Amino acid sequence: KHVRRDNERPSIGKQIVVFLDYDGTLSPIVDDPNRAFMTNEMREAVRDLAKFFPTAIVSGRCRAKVHNFVRLSELYYAGSHGMDIKGPSKGQRKVSDGNQTVLCQPAREFLPMIDEVHKSLVEKINYIPGAIVENNKFCLSVHYRCVEEKRWVELADQVKLVIKDYQQLRLSQGRKVLEIRPKLERKKKLTPEA
Repeated sequence: KHVRRDNERPSIGKQIVVFLDYDGTLSPIVDDPNRAFMTNEMREAVRDLAKFFPTAIVSGRCRAKVHNFVRLSELYYAGSHGMDIKGPSKGQRKVSDGNQTVLCQPAREFLPMIDEVHKSLVEKINYIPGAIVENNKFCLSVHYRCVEEKRWVELADQVKLVIKDYQQLRLSQGRKVLEIRPKLERKKKLTPEA
């Protein structure tokens, strides 16, 4: 009674694209962000999915790090919350960036600022046990999953102190992580071009 006929499927005549998050979806949330490995079974499931649908991994992490975790060349990768997008090289307009095909990096002008803030953050919070500052190329993550709860406010205050003079950056919060990224006007098309 509730089975649809093929010509009644809402996907008829449309191209389906699959977007997957890495942390907490393809890999478990772990204390050490450098140890968030996906299983081989998950990798095979994603590979199988990509045979049927264009598939993208979207993450706040550095694109290269996610690519190293996933190790599937047939996917699109959007690192740094979409500020660094790479796709399979077949049929894509490309700009060479080492061995990878870069399709879109709208925050490239912010790289010196991100590096400067990264150095300042490492200096400011290195005394707080368990705090980890991760440079994701076009954004920064300050992980506090392993910081004592009584020091969370202190850590957040130090992060805010570092970025207060950088009006072009914004601070957001994830699951036990503070994220710093450029404020971008999203007027440009940030999707891969065929």
